[in-house]
Amino acid sequence: MDSSDLLSTTTKRERVWDSCFNPQYSYQAGGNTRPTIHSRYRQWLSHKLGTWVEQWGSLGCVGCGRCIVWCPVGIDLTEEIPAFRKGASA
Repeated sequence: MDSSDLLSTTTKRERVWDSCFNPQYSYQAGGNTRPTIHSRYRQWLSHKLGTWVEQWGSLGCVGCGRCIVWCPVGIDLTEEIPAFRKGASA
């Protein structure tokens, strides 16, 4: 984000990190489409592990671990995904 002082020649550049887990990320003029952490996590999870596969043919996970940190109930996908794979092949 750039901000300029109109009375001088000073410009300040500031990097602002954002994430789809933050409440303001999906805020629109009509309100927040995903107001709870549960709804934001559900959207992210279904996007990365569901629709991403349909769209691109592979998982959208890059292994950053953010999902483990942000999970409201402490689910660790690195422990759950092998169980899903085992169940799918049975």
